[in-house]
Amino acid sequence: MKNVLISSFDMEVGGVERSLISLLNNFNYKDHQVDLMLYSHTGDFMNLLPNTPSLLNESKKYKTFRMSIGQIFMKGNIPIGLIRIFSKFKASFHKSNESGYKQMQYMWKYSLPFLPKLEKEYDVAISYLWPHYFIAEKVKAKTKIAWIHTDFSTVNTDIKMDIEMWNKFNYIIAVSEACKESFIKKYPILKRKVRVVENITSPEIVRTLANQQIENPMKNDNRFKIITVARLSHAKGIDNAVRALKLLKSKGYNDIAWYVVGYGGDETIIKHLITKYELEDSFILLGKKTNPFPFMIEADIYVQPSRYEGKAVTVGEAQILSKPVLITNYPTAASQVRNGFDGYICELSVEGIAQGIERLFLDNGLRNKLIMNCSNTNYGNSRELEKLYEIIELI
Repeated sequence: MKNVLISSFDMEVGGVERSLISLLNNFNYKDHQVDLMLYSHTGDFMNLLPNTPSLLNESKKYKTFRMSIGQIFMKGNIPIGLIRIFSKFKASFHKSNESGYKQMQYMWKYSLPFLPKLEKEYDVAISYLWPHYFIAEKVKAKTKIAWIHTDFSTVNTDIKMDIEMWNKFNYIIAVSEACKESFIKKYPILKRKVRVVENITSPEIVRTLANQQIENPMKNDNRFKIITVARLSHAKGIDNAVRALKLLKSKGYNDIAWYVVGYGGDETIIKHLITKYELEDSFILLGKKTNPFPFMIEADIYVQPSRYEGKAVTVGEAQILSKPVLITNYPTAASQVRNGFDGYICELSVEGIAQGIERLFLDNGLRNKLIMNCSNTNYGNSRELEKLYEIIELI
């Protein structure tokens, strides 16, 4: 029996966390003893974790990565608090929409001397969420595996620091072929390490949860309903979604309502845009929801307005529920849907999103075609885990 460690940040509501739950629910525990290390035992998904993996005790030092600077100082972690301030200052010299990536890198890199090692030695250690410094530097394992969920060609990171960290791993797992290719484009020196294991989805669980009875304002809304489930962040493009709905309204499409399930750092910006464009009655933020599927099931179409993705878990879940899906043409889009068959890809712009919605709104035949093809497609892929087991068995 192989000893396996899997690490991640916490179990807040998100696509990566949902994919981790699916992976843990489908894992082969007969041949693997699994420990789970969460830096913070927080989040609405904590109660969805299966009992089979052993949840390791929370570490006060690692929990700081989910705290504000003020909280870190209040807890007495002075060195880590000072490092956080320095990291924020250093990252501020690299102005971009995603400077938070560099800040996170610096936080981890410079905090390493103050973070404890894990004493137990493993056959396999899996870091499920970037940055992967914990597994890279603080865990002993015969084989180390890092997971990538995003399109790294689009994010602003310190490449030299990245490569030093990635070189601590034997394998790097991408969640799609397109995600793999974009990673290799940025880090060609790491090509031999990269493999693909898609996010595990369970159609049975998605459909069961979709039928859960909850309070749902979408039920009594007779307008054409759009749903998006995503973090309120620059990457997910919710700001562009607001602008696209404004454009549709200006063209006379007043019978459309756009609902968003999710939360995140851009909430204030998005609320300001909603007010600015007078869309309070038609662009509706539903907030954080542990179970987004009853909202998905009520929608006429699902829209993913992202600027970039690795492979969006929520798009696959919408397809399981036979929803017509519209996604922007981010670099990995073609690995997410078969354009015109089980989804529709639009130009990555405000105008492109508006045009895509207009097309699906007007073309009932296209919507029905997408619904039928999704209904006839099996999106279950638990056999993807066999690729991971093959790597583990090489030890």
